[in-house]
Amino acid sequence: MNYLCSIFALLLLAPAMGVAQPLPGAKLRPETQQAFDAYTRQREGFIQWTRVQGGKFLWADEDASRQGRVKNGEVVIEPGAGAGTVEVLGGLVHDWIGAAFIPCATMAQVVARVQDYDSHKRIYRPEVVDSSTVQRNGNNFRLRYRLLKKKVITVVLNTDHEVNYFPIDSTRQHSRSRTTRVAEVSNPGEAGEQELTPGDDHGLLWQLNTFWRFLERDGGVWVECEALSLSRGIPLGLGWMITPIVGELPRESLTLTLEGTRRAAR
Repeated sequence: MNYLCSIFALLLLAPAMGVAQPLPGAKLRPETQQAFDAYTRQREGFIQWTRVQGGKFLWADEDASRQGRVKNGEVVIEPGAGAGTVEVLGGLVHDWIGAAFIPCATMAQVVARVQDYDSHKRIYRPEVVDSSTVQRNGNNFRLRYRLLKKKVITVVLNTDHEVNYFPIDSTRQHSRSRTTRVAEVSNPGEAGEQELTPGDDHGLLWQLNTFWRFLERDGGVWVECEALSLSRGIPLGLGWMITPIVGELPRESLTLTLEGTRRAAR
């Protein structure tokens, strides 16, 4: 679910500009994947040291204004680093963090709702077209999603995820999710539907890792998520076409995910 956070590639149409133009393909290079892995390790280390072992479990607690906005019902989304996008060799890393507060709920209720992955196709529609739990072993899950989004282009992806939950005590828990496979779908829902080779597609989502925290406090549950995704870079001359997708979708997807989680838990 949380594991939606960014997505999508396929048919390119820019009707507002009267232009129909195919989006050129992109290839995931080993050095691009390595750069994303290094960035993810650094952020995960920071989260572990600062949030899990440190004194501030919640990002929202670092700023009184942010904390108040979340407590008053706002879903607050901000860049996790820089302006939310970090350029690496051959691609872009998107780093966004968000927080929401669910009043009159318990952590057990919220976590159980989040772990009901078979229901995500209803909770997070229309972004989640299909969802299923492939395997569960205690606090460890393997998931499968079909994701869809429309923004200048319409994109469908089949994604596999590994998710691990780490209970700390009766009021705190955190989780980590990562994609193990992301495949863009050509001609989705048609007779000629097929998956493109992962990493050799339009490059609008190559990897997605998310880090969640749950804290029962103040008569409800605080929920936070940091989403790290990897996409292609911006080809020269195609910024008008690609920037709204790879630049804006990660933030929008995280917002919709947290809003959906809050609605479902209520």
